[in-house]
Amino acid sequence: MKKISSMPCKARRSLLSLAVAAVALSAGAAHAQTKTIYIGMNGGSMEKTWTEHVFPAFEKANNVKVVVVPGGSADILAKAQAAKDKPQMHVMFLDDGVMARAIGMGLCEKMKPSPALNEVYPTARFKGDMATGVTMGMTGLAYNKKMFAEKGWAPPTSWMDLADPKFKGKVVFQSLSSSTFGLHGFLMFNRIKGGTDKNVEPGFAAWKGSVGPNVLEYIPSSAKLSEMIQTGEAAIAPLTPTSVATLQEKGISVEYAQPKEGSVVLMVGECVIANNSEPVLAHKLAEYLLTAEAQSAGLQHGNQIPSNPKAPAVGDDAKLKLKQFGEYMKTAVVVDWDAINENRPAWNARWNRIIER
Repeated sequence: MKKISSMPCKARRSLLSLAVAAVALSAGAAHAQTKTIYIGMNGGSMEKTWTEHVFPAFEKANNVKVVVVPGGSADILAKAQAAKDKPQMHVMFLDDGVMARAIGMGLCEKMKPSPALNEVYPTARFKGDMATGVTMGMTGLAYNKKMFAEKGWAPPTSWMDLADPKFKGKVVFQSLSSSTFGLHGFLMFNRIKGGTDKNVEPGFAAWKGSVGPNVLEYIPSSAKLSEMIQTGEAAIAPLTPTSVATLQEKGISVEYAQPKEGSVVLMVGECVIANNSEPVLAHKLAEYLLTAEAQSAGLQHGNQIPSNPKAPAVGDDAKLKLKQFGEYMKTAVVVDWDAINENRPAWNARWNRIIER
């Protein structure tokens, strides 16, 4: 093989030109692969499910990396609000009530029309298509199956079971100010006591003499709940069937109970963050996450109940979950998020001052 230095000048120039072109192409390809889309969502099992089983297909098809910014809905909203003028995230997942607040703050931009958007349940489409439900669910009661069996207790049937004296020091309740689960539990207690989503005076007035004495700890999120069930500290807490199923897969002795007064519909919505740096890719990702393909993977691997009814249920277990979801929905209630969001800052302050202090 001839050395480059011994080649004719013209040949050397051609070879060098090819080499430079190859390097440029390689650099261009590498640059294209560096595009990253940041999505805010709950960490833990939800992040694991979507990162391992949903995002990869989108990443491969679009030559992009999807990175999760983990946190509860309140945390993600705060991050988006703090960076409103120069968003650091491109898409975010928020519980439905928090999503309504985000839309009101101007943090979301309208979803693009797509076949997948037309396929989701009508109730999953937020007003003006400013956001769309990705997963469906409801907040009911979770109970420590092992403890209940050992004590000979019947499964809970009502939200008022949280006030049963036998659960003194065994109720774990999520904070009203940071958790939708806790908010739902309080609002249902308030309804039973004669209140409404606009009037929570009955709930606040009755809490200290009812559920309050039974509460072992007010936790900011449900992350700590699995440990408290395993150690025998927690007997009962507000939770969703999806979260219960995830804990069961980890071998934790927990079961879901649908209160007779109804569970509360809880939808996780997605929105494309306004003025983000990659609007085309962000909308493509948001659209993909509504497809039957993506949501079927979420159901199969993470117990995520799809908002797209065309998502196929793979396996008997997934089919059973969808059937159970349909049964729970028959008695599920929907709360008034407009009224709640208007008053929630005052409720949060009051809750922190007189209940969690």
